[in-house]
Amino acid sequence: MPDTRRRRAVCAAAAAVVAAPAAIAPPGAWIGAVVAVAAMATAILRRPLGPVAPVLAAGLVAGLSLVTDAVHPGPRGLVMLWLPVEFAAMLVLAGRVIRRAPVRQAALVGSALALALMVLPLRFILLLPQAVLVPSVVADAMAMFPVACAVGVGLYLRGQDNQRARAVQRARREQWLDVGRDLHDFVAHELTGILLEVQAAQVSAYDEEENSELLSRLEAAGLRALDSMDHTLQTLRDPEAPALAEPPPTKVHGLADLPEMVDRFLASGTAGGSLELEPGLAGTAPRAIQDAAYRVVLEALTNVRRHAPSAGRLEVEVVRVPGPALRVTVTDSGRQGGLGGPGGLPARRPGGGGTGLAGLSERIGALGGDLSAGPHARGWRVRGVLPLRLDRRGRG
Repeated sequence: MPDTRRRRAVCAAAAAVVAAPAAIAPPGAWIGAVVAVAAMATAILRRPLGPVAPVLAAGLVAGLSLVTDAVHPGPRGLVMLWLPVEFAAMLVLAGRVIRRAPVRQAALVGSALALALMVLPLRFILLLPQAVLVPSVVADAMAMFPVACAVGVGLYLRGQDNQRARAVQRARREQWLDVGRDLHDFVAHELTGILLEVQAAQVSAYDEEENSELLSRLEAAGLRALDSMDHTLQTLRDPEAPALAEPPPTKVHGLADLPEMVDRFLASGTAGGSLELEPGLAGTAPRAIQDAAYRVVLEALTNVRRHAPSAGRLEVEVVRVPGPALRVTVTDSGRQGGLGGPGGLPARRPGGGGTGLAGLSERIGALGGDLSAGPHARGWRVRGVLPLRLDRRGRG
């Protein structure tokens, strides 16, 4: 609101100065002052005609200028008094319309303004006692250069605006993909565990103590899933948040969280296993690397629950390798006792897989690492290699 008042005050003061000579001019000369003030007001004010769109107001100024060129009676001295003001204001309007208006309106109104600017010098030339072709051509040639500059600047700024809009769109798409990966990584992991727990309880009867432990595990898994959903909703409420080279603290998981996750996984099933975590890695690896390593293990455990719930053995290894790099390996022994899960649990249907590994591979590749997954012995192995150092761009 203060900016609008300031613009109106500036416009009123400038209009008073520009229109002042019309008070002592013949009535026929007033039209030049009116057109100059109208062009200047349209260039200064955001909505000079109230509800009328600024692009339409600029088009009306171009039409008014062309009509004035055709009917202006003179005198020529007063034409030169207001012509530069009108010319400068329409240059501003041409650049602004070409930059900001929709394509069709920019083409139509921008062309009208360019035409009005090109013929504007003729308003003075045609009033000369002996109008000849040469001064007209020279005047139009001189007017062509600033008009071309205004059009060029408008097109250049329009291109820059489009590039920024595309960059924002790409960043927003990446953010949505990150949200989708988070949902897959954390919520799907917990929901898969809950599903398998419930299926196992349906197959074999639990005593009262086992039921109590089961309900406690289901409650804890549900709360973790809700926490992940809360973080996702928080991200969606702030879509303009800038992208970070490293995940913000609220979504980072580190190597120190691996023992708890692996223990929780082993406790919720029949598989045995172990975690080999090299001491000191949690304190030396960057946060983004630790978070990616955590996600490798999380994705591998989720796939074990889905595809091989009856696996008898699980090995998780997180060690430092030459590079320097961090190598994360998760190996399972494969399904035991046929295609079904423990106690007759159904195996996951073919073709029911998600895109977790593909998304994780993109995430690790963006950090300068590598992810591989495939058969190993009778089971499956997921291995990620991540750099232990990152440059300013967040790559190894």
